[in-house]
Amino acid sequence: MGGRQVRFETGAVLVLLLVWLALPWLGHARSVDAGRDYLLVGTATAEPTPHRACTPAMLAGPRQQTRVNAPPEGWSGEPQALDVFNVFAGEVRLQHGDREICGNMQDARTRDSRFRAGIGMVAVPAAGSHEPFLVSWQTPLKARWVPTLQLGAPSPVQQNDTARLLVRAACIAVAIALALSALMAYLTTRDRSFLMYIGATLVLVLWQSILGGLSGYPEPWLRVGGRGDWWLLALTAATQALVLPAMWRLNGGDRVLPRSRVAQQLVLWSLLMLAAVVPWLQRDGLGVVAQILQGTFVVGCALSLAMGIWARLRGDVWSLAGLAALAPMLVLIVADAASAHWLMEYRVEALQLAVTWLLMMAAYALNLRLGRLRQQRDEMRQLAETDMLTGLPNRRAGLHQLAQHLQGGERERGPLVIGFLDIDLFKDINDRHGHEVGDQVLVAVARALRAAVRSEDQVVRMGGEEFLLLLPGMPREIAAARLERLRQRITETCRDLQVPGLEVTASIGLAQWRPAEDDLAALLRRADHAMYVAKRSGRNRVFDGETEDPLTTA
Repeated sequence: MGGRQVRFETGAVLVLLLVWLALPWLGHARSVDAGRDYLLVGTATAEPTPHRACTPAMLAGPRQQTRVNAPPEGWSGEPQALDVFNVFAGEVRLQHGDREICGNMQDARTRDSRFRAGIGMVAVPAAGSHEPFLVSWQTPLKARWVPTLQLGAPSPVQQNDTARLLVRAACIAVAIALALSALMAYLTTRDRSFLMYIGATLVLVLWQSILGGLSGYPEPWLRVGGRGDWWLLALTAATQALVLPAMWRLNGGDRVLPRSRVAQQLVLWSLLMLAAVVPWLQRDGLGVVAQILQGTFVVGCALSLAMGIWARLRGDVWSLAGLAALAPMLVLIVADAASAHWLMEYRVEALQLAVTWLLMMAAYALNLRLGRLRQQRDEMRQLAETDMLTGLPNRRAGLHQLAQHLQGGERERGPLVIGFLDIDLFKDINDRHGHEVGDQVLVAVARALRAAVRSEDQVVRMGGEEFLLLLPGMPREIAAARLERLRQRITETCRDLQVPGLEVTASIGLAQWRPAEDDLAALLRRADHAMYVAKRSGRNRVFDGETEDPLTTA
């Protein structure tokens, strides 16, 4: 009943969700005129093209400026596009002649709509003119975090800008998909590791959004305003608080050095406290924080690398995922120290790709953990439900299987007959031949029963010398004949043990389930009673509790 209720509620939720998703499309469908073979959406607007002139307040504070000069022979007279990337906070000012614009990465409404990953403009200098483009930006917090300026024909520059936007958006989309996948895993396992992964992923999504400017696209959904540096540093500190311990664990730190958990907690809470302090700092103090965070990241990656190598040398195969996750980070650290041209040009994309790879490797490690947990759970369940001597399901598992057969879905398969089997005079076998022979008899009986039943039948060891046979869908007369053959097969199989003086017989009671009268306990009582009647009647026989007649004359 509970399963049906859950399925009904799940179906109802899905139907409501589909209706909710279909409502906007139904509204669009009503706006299509009959006879037209196209769809017109939207309405005319009087809103002017977004364009923002620079004000002194926008250009306040420490700034840097450069000139993009014309070629020696002057401009060609063709349109020139200039796009500025890797400016993480503040206004970017572009000027050519008497044309001047300002744009902010955290608000796409302030930028030319032809440029989405950067701040750009398109100008048409007069042929032969040497009028330069002037570009200024807020002084970066770190010396090597310089902006990238791309000059060229509008089409390739805009295509490059679009490609950057796609990479940035794809990294965030992958992170969100990984978080949703981890949420599904948590709902099925209730393992808190998945909750920690989800929290870390969401923080990284916010960090990537600030870093790449998607927090302001298409309109600001994260109110950064003029405090982009503060947001970026605070989220960087929070990100490191989660990422550095995760990399340490991925590389085997918890397994090789269990006592390192105290140090992990210290690093985590120290960086979270730093993240909480950042919003209260003056801009002059942000540069110091940026240097501290760069140092902690480099040291954390170096320690994780050393731990990963050490764990791998000790035979820890799981550390391979940690080393793989760490590899892009190490490449970025070396490239930054060497002032690599490609990193300065594609810093945002490189950082986002490295973080996305880390999230994927962490998800891979979590899935491995989930697989191990499921394997351990299955092994424990197998141990809890299996008789160790015979390999048959034990009493607990047998009663569960019987209860399953008595449920409505199983009743449709036809009649259910059970046989309750007891080895005759088993105590005498143990006393005369020893417990080792007694165990051999139990194993032989289990083997004989398993070999003689159908695939849909079940054989259960109920305890001691008692066995239960479940024969679903088998008419009572056929089941009685089957149990009779099983009784004879037990005697024949035990003779193969070649123990002098050993003669093994069994008494079996048969009962058929009566849907209107029986529950599980009543059905078992009738089969058990039939088995005792068989014993009192001389043993080594099958007794049908339905007809109350012996089926065997020993």
